[in-house]
Amino acid sequence: MNQMTEVSANRPLSILIGALGGQGGGVLTEWIIAAATHAGLAAQSTSIPGVAQRTGATTYYLEIFPERLPEGAPEPVFSLYPVPGDVDVIIAGELLEAGRMLEMDYASPERTTLITSTHRLYSIGEKSVAGNGIYPRERIERAAHALAHSLVAFDALAAARAVGSEANAVLLGALAALNVLPLTPADFEAAIRAGGVAVERNLTGFAAGLKVVTAAGARDVQPERAWNELKAERARALRSRGAAFLKLCAQAEAEFAASLHRTLGEAIARLTDYQDERYAADFLARVRQLVALGAGPKLTELFVRRLAVWMTYEDAIRVAELKTRRARLARIRQEHLSDDKAVLSVTDYLKPDLDEIYGILPAVIAAPLARRAERRWPQGRPTLAQHVRTTTVTGFLRLWLLGRLRFLRPASLRYQREFALLERWQQAVFEVAITDESLACEVIELAAVIKGYGHVRRRLSAAVARLLDETLAPALARDRAAGQGYAATTELLRQERQAILSSEN
Repeated sequence: MNQMTEVSANRPLSILIGALGGQGGGVLTEWIIAAATHAGLAAQSTSIPGVAQRTGATTYYLEIFPERLPEGAPEPVFSLYPVPGDVDVIIAGELLEAGRMLEMDYASPERTTLITSTHRLYSIGEKSVAGNGIYPRERIERAAHALAHSLVAFDALAAARAVGSEANAVLLGALAALNVLPLTPADFEAAIRAGGVAVERNLTGFAAGLKVVTAAGARDVQPERAWNELKAERARALRSRGAAFLKLCAQAEAEFAASLHRTLGEAIARLTDYQDERYAADFLARVRQLVALGAGPKLTELFVRRLAVWMTYEDAIRVAELKTRRARLARIRQEHLSDDKAVLSVTDYLKPDLDEIYGILPAVIAAPLARRAERRWPQGRPTLAQHVRTTTVTGFLRLWLLGRLRFLRPASLRYQREFALLERWQQAVFEVAITDESLACEVIELAAVIKGYGHVRRRLSAAVARLLDETLAPALARDRAAGQGYAATTELLRQERQAILSSEN
């Protein structure tokens, strides 16, 4: 860790920074250049900016001459662009950015130190896929181990939030701790002070990064946090419902295989937070039914994941409750305001359609309204655009009161309709679980098709209902009559599901 990269006296050190717009990659670059200037070293930086905050990838390239130049000596010649396989340090603002740097062959197993945060901010391509479009982090981690000479990977965003700072300051601290540049921590601290923006907060983040990397075992992709530690954190977040959450977790851990404990615990926390402990207990009862049929851990875990997400569908009540959480407003303030005394103004743009509005009402009241709306607007309901100033008293109260209506949810029309289809899907899963595991997994994956709001969700729900009734049932009957297994039905269902998802992309 304390060995500086060996370089020729005639060769500058090269640093490549990959980040997303809004992550502070430009500020990180300025800090490194300022630190080199403070140390009396010649340096240069160039950048290729992204298109927008949180979407466009930004790339910054720096070169630092590792020695002070004698007076009168000619200035070193710096490059404007990185050369694949010839970069000394790569800093990535999040894990997929590290993958992007590796894919472009900038890292070298002989010389490159890779510093990356392990958190994820999903790309537009990942989020726009109707199914699961998330790039597997395991591939990036394997590539990082294989293609970098030295790897430092940790959750810089979590470390920053823990001390009220920014991830780029934490990454700067990690860089300083590694001693791969001819710069001291004092040089970096001087650079932060010279910047003059949120100095104390950034110095705190710098110190946190310095501490994380100097700790034992920090130079690797960190393993997932122990479930017991996370469980305690989830209980604290649930506050008054934390004790009920822990009790349900204890029941699940006594009944189910150890490999399922973490997934079940996260699902219980999600459901308890969404509704209450009785709702989470109903979820566990459904999982027990599947296990009683002889389902193995793989099938059960997939069922747990899909069922938990479906049971926490986002209705108007949930959206309002999430938008008025204290943590959300604190995060917005932290990301956009450097002065804690500055006035924060947040406007939420909402556009619910009629189904979403009357869907939160009790079914006995909303059903007649729904039938009338469906007759008048069969292709899609009108929407009600709203601009709610969440940081005003009236705007906040409006959403806060709506978010407190979760007690209405079990009697609501939306709940009735969601669970009518969920029960049909669950019954199909139970029916094939005792027959063929691969087919059961494919039936479970149908739940991933149902997402979105308003007309999109209604269309996808109708598509899943058709698959269950018009594709799965006849295909099962044919396979049973043929007596040659269920491979044909499994493949047919997979193709139909992928066709639906492709049509939504």
